[in-house]
Amino acid sequence: MKSSWWYRFSLMMLVLLVAIMVSLPTFLNFNPEGKYPFKSKVNLGLDLQGGLYMVLGINFNNVYRDEIKTYIRKFEYTLKDIGIESSVGDVIVSDPIDPKHTLIINKKEDVSKAKDRIREYFGEVVRLTGEKDNVLEYGLNMTLRTRIEEQAVSKSIEVIRNRIDEFGVTEPEIISQGKDRILVQLPGIKDIERAKDLIGKTARLEFKLVNDEVNPANLSTLVAKAEASGIKFEKGTRFSDYVNKINTFLKNDLPKNFEIAFQKKANTQTNELESKEPYLVEAVAQITGDDLEDAGVQIDQQKNQPYVSMTLKTQGAKRFEELTGNNKGKRLAVILDGNVYTAPNINERIGGGRAQITLGHGDYNKILREAKDIALVLRAGALPVPLDFEEQRVVGPSLGQDSIKQANVAGLISCLAVFLFAIFYYRFSGVIAVGTLVLNLLFIFATLIIFDATLTLPGIAGIVLTIGMAVDSNILVHERIREEIRRGQHNFKAMQAGFEHAFWTIVDVHVTTALSALCLLNFGTGPIRGFALTLLIGVVSTVYCSFFVSRVFFDLYLTRVSGRDLSI
Repeated sequence: MKSSWWYRFSLMMLVLLVAIMVSLPTFLNFNPEGKYPFKSKVNLGLDLQGGLYMVLGINFNNVYRDEIKTYIRKFEYTLKDIGIESSVGDVIVSDPIDPKHTLIINKKEDVSKAKDRIREYFGEVVRLTGEKDNVLEYGLNMTLRTRIEEQAVSKSIEVIRNRIDEFGVTEPEIISQGKDRILVQLPGIKDIERAKDLIGKTARLEFKLVNDEVNPANLSTLVAKAEASGIKFEKGTRFSDYVNKINTFLKNDLPKNFEIAFQKKANTQTNELESKEPYLVEAVAQITGDDLEDAGVQIDQQKNQPYVSMTLKTQGAKRFEELTGNNKGKRLAVILDGNVYTAPNINERIGGGRAQITLGHGDYNKILREAKDIALVLRAGALPVPLDFEEQRVVGPSLGQDSIKQANVAGLISCLAVFLFAIFYYRFSGVIAVGTLVLNLLFIFATLIIFDATLTLPGIAGIVLTIGMAVDSNILVHERIREEIRRGQHNFKAMQAGFEHAFWTIVDVHVTTALSALCLLNFGTGPIRGFALTLLIGVVSTVYCSFFVSRVFFDLYLTRVSGRDLSI
């Protein structure tokens, strides 16, 4: 044998060894541990192993209202820097798609200067919609509202993907549907409720002063009054919607610029809401999640309980120090998505920009998991908009098992038919073709595992199509060899001419297929991308196997039948 054959044979054996090592954990169904060089198994898609399918919707009316409230607080700090004292007024939602908010300038002679300052710093995002004495009314610019609508979906997808990546789901599918919907598919997810909670949690972090001048019993009476009017919290609905309805109903009964927030307590076994303690807090937060730099989990050494540790950005740390220094003796509520996690007393000015969320007492592991989840969503970023679960389907594993069994049966039958035909029609050369096809399948499968790709039903269809194309490639080579033998060429020359003449035809066919697959991969979504990926991998593997691997086998075969007729 020539040295070139040994090089090609050595390369083929190396590729084969790697493919077998990569595929063994999947074929033998064991988890690779220790010194095993390859740690991955094949990833199955939602249609094969089950999981969670959700459609999330965006209510932009609530987004606009929260946005204008945030800007009003920014106005207050901006004016304070130039010596103008002001206070936050009321939010006006007579037009839900264009909410307004008032800002009260303490001294009437400062109104003109305040308007100029706000126009200079925020003129591109807000507009002055009304003015009466020392009260200014502002609304969002159409430019900002349009920008929010355009970026809300893309930013939400990015935040959800960051959370899911940290949650540990392999190959999630998160895509937009129109301008106000997001489709989320999580293959193989086991803890459905935890996944939903992580995805849907807005992670809206707020630090608000508590108004303790109102008796807690009076607050409970007001809440009971609102609930008597028909406002109830039902499981499966958003708790923040319930809180908003309560505050809207009690608007005239509460002190100005204050609202009710609740500290929820849920049953540790059923997760049912057992009680909710009302707090009277500022309507607009002075410190928010926008001021957060990092979040993590720490353990209280004295109480041996986990808590969430937060680090604030420079400006946020400065405002936090000012807030705590000016309000000693008061309580500061730490609120996440409308739920009061803790409301400690402010005993002294707190510098350094550090704060924490304590989670009470109870089961250590449950508190630790909750702390990790809170830190995760804070670190991964707050959703730019609240999301509503409009549709949810849990795809059971039985569907995946049925699909796998049916695909296995169909694949075995089709492969067996192709293999028998190849052996019957091309005799021993058909055996070489069958061996090439088997290696082709193994290489495709191993490549999917190496690149951590997800195998779906459309992906299986791509593999089946690849095998069909591989059969065509083998037919091209074999028929070419037959033609050369009929012309009187001896075996080696016939084989050499057959491969050389078929090579460019094989390449031409597969290059056009690869270009089509690249287009599908670039412009397609979901199942289309799965089909395109397996097809693209199959194209590369088929060209290698049909020409190089098959040639190695033929060279070896010809050395054994030298001087005899070629079985083809």
